[in-house]
Amino acid sequence: MRAEISFGKSLIGILFVGLAAASCTTTSKPAATAANTKKQGQPAKVTFNYTAKDRDCLQRAMYFESQHSDKDGYMAVGTVVMNRLTSGAYPPSICGVVAQKRQFAPGVMTREVKPQAETELASAADAILIKGARHPAVKDAMFFHTNGLKFPYDNMHYVTVAGGNAFYEKRDSNGMLQTPPPLPSYEVAMNYVPGESMLPPQFEALIPSAVPVPLPAPDPMATASTGQMRITAPVTAPETSPVTSVEPEPGMPIAIPTPRPAYDSVMLRDGLPANGG
Repeated sequence: MRAEISFGKSLIGILFVGLAAASCTTTSKPAATAANTKKQGQPAKVTFNYTAKDRDCLQRAMYFESQHSDKDGYMAVGTVVMNRLTSGAYPPSICGVVAQKRQFAPGVMTREVKPQAETELASAADAILIKGARHPAVKDAMFFHTNGLKFPYDNMHYVTVAGGNAFYEKRDSNGMLQTPPPLPSYEVAMNYVPGESMLPPQFEALIPSAVPVPLPAPDPMATASTGQMRITAPVTAPETSPVTSVEPEPGMPIAIPTPRPAYDSVMLRDGLPANGG
């Protein structure tokens, strides 16, 4: 009888230890899986380079396209520029996007930005490039036009109005984007590259740089009476001249941005032209 009781206790003890061991093993697996999932679930960021000129191009687009409005308008236009940059359907640099033919306001690359707007523009540009900020209401929009205009096209999905512009996405009848979607800001890393330009050379001459300092003209009246020969150095154009700094190769066409109307021509899914900003 004692042997049976003793055997029973031993059997119960073995079962208890076995269940406890199984319980510990089962509990530890979800913790390890969760940790691995969190580590593997972090998206890798896509890095885009930008230069000082790219920053200037971004500020110019924000300033002229938002009708010199305010930071809300600046951020909305800046978000469209970044949406185009990260979509893969537009040029791979900020200046390339802004200078693309017939896409942004006339003279966006050359007109004067008023000094009083510089502080707010710089703040908006830094928020986009350094902090990864976007205008939340713009979403995936890559198009806009002056608010108040109406167009009879059913692919214009409006998302917000800011800075005097109406922003919209192009979507088909099923609600799907007709353009490659931009990357979300948390998947984008902007890398500043000092002293380098990502802009195609044909656009370089269109972006104002330092204002050239005029050189004094040579004195045509030499002081011959002194008996000394006066030698004057030839006057040459400054190297920073924005017009003559680029020499295209012979026969190479130069694509110069031309003024656009209030909206641009694009193609609808059925082949008919539509209008977008």
